Amino acid sequence: MFDTRPVGYVIGLLVAALGVTMFAPMLADISAGNGHWPVFLESAIITILVGGLVALASQNGLSEGLTIRQTFLLTTLVWLALPLFGSLPFILGQAELSFTDAFFEAMSGLTTTGGTVITDIEGLPAGLKLWRAIMQWLGGIGIIVVAMVFLPELKVGGMQIFRSEAFDTMGKILPRAAEISSRISVIYVAITLACAVCYSVVGMNAFDAITHAMTTVATGGMANYDNSFGGFGAGPHYVASAFMILAALPFVRYVQLISGGGMKPLVFDSQIRTFFIVAFSLVIVMTLWVWRTFHGFSEIGFREALFNVVSIMTGTGFSSADYMQWGPFAVTMFFFIGLIGGCAGSTACSVKVFRYQLLFTSIKAQIRRIHSPHGVFTPRYDGRAVSEDVLNSVMAFFVAFMVAIGVVGVALALTGLDFITSISGAATALANVGPGLGNEIGPAGNFAGLNDTAKWILSFAMLVGRLEIMAVFTVLSWHFWRS
Repeated sequence: MFDTRPVGYVIGLLVAALGVTMFAPMLADISAGNGHWPVFLESAIITILVGGLVALASQNGLSEGLTIRQTFLLTTLVWLALPLFGSLPFILGQAELSFTDAFFEAMSGLTTTGGTVITDIEGLPAGLKLWRAIMQWLGGIGIIVVAMVFLPELKVGGMQIFRSEAFDTMGKILPRAAEISSRISVIYVAITLACAVCYSVVGMNAFDAITHAMTTVATGGMANYDNSFGGFGAGPHYVASAFMILAALPFVRYVQLISGGGMKPLVFDSQIRTFFIVAFSLVIVMTLWVWRTFHGFSEIGFREALFNVVSIMTGTGFSSADYMQWGPFAVTMFFFIGLIGGCAGSTACSVKVFRYQLLFTSIKAQIRRIHSPHGVFTPRYDGRAVSEDVLNSVMAFFVAFMVAIGVVGVALALTGLDFITSISGAATALANVGPGLGNEIGPAGNFAGLNDTAKWILSFAMLVGRLEIMAVFTVLSWHFWRS
């Protein structure tokens, strides 16, 4: 019989830990003197009690390790349980959101998607603004740990190429997964603090600097203002661009850097080089388009192109301008830019660069086989031969990703949404980017006007996309439960 107690124990502990973090926005509301703090006290008590009771009830089922089936179930259910309790402050608090809207907001936050259903963000109490940032920050570190520890072992979407035991470390052996996770956590905190300091230096107030640093490093994209970064000047735009790029690089390379590995792992990682080449090329193309169409040869044209391209490519979802007004070429480009993503083992989302590298490597090898049938051509990644199961996993991911966009897009269209809103909503949810296209869910809008059915579809799509699609589909399969 399938034992769910180990899964319940871990989820209970994580839910209780989420409840503890609710005391931070409670203190923020007390400091602001707005009288909103009891909401977070109530939410924290409920969350800690439920999480603690589930953990205690499941404690007698602890074993030395999780089975593959238990790990699949854990990685899926934890991203359902945390948004469920994370939605409490939005239901009980000043926002007074419906359960559907509150769950959407919490799911968007914890999966670092960044789409919102709140129309007057400026009017929120300080605690709720901080809570949105905390959820994104926790989701950012959470997905790094999942990507480095769980998904490689589950052979999801080609992630097994990054197993810690087999990962090429440029001559140094990486520590085990638990030690990697602890070191990554320290680096994550350090980068967040550095980002907050830089925001403060360029003119943000302390509260904005802290909250936006959390959502920047998490590549989450939830801002404290309805127009996102539109009200900030050049300084915050450039700081955000720099830290979004830093957060989109593999955190394991930072571990190697501080462990004495020098800059070599960062410089010679083909995934990082490809990421910079693609990002640089897209920024140049978009800059030339903005110069030609609007601003002429100017700093603001370059800055808007840089900020928005980096934001969408890394899946952050901040916006400094309504790029829906930049013309059909720019709108089409932003749709496809959102499907690129950052590097594996980063807070960035979407397809990710390494999968495109493996895809093109596989295509190149196949073309050479057709040209020379008797030759032996082995696909290679970073100088290493790529096994057949990795390539099959990557191909399965691409097929599942494209099919999922089609299915979710059709499902959204059936709720009454137009084609652009449906297809871009499906893509932005599955890629965890944030803003879609069109007047309603584009960079100048939000998801508040969508019907409840569409919001539930998008919430599920955000979960599927954040867990690299295949993990959720595996749990939903009949064979998973029958075996």
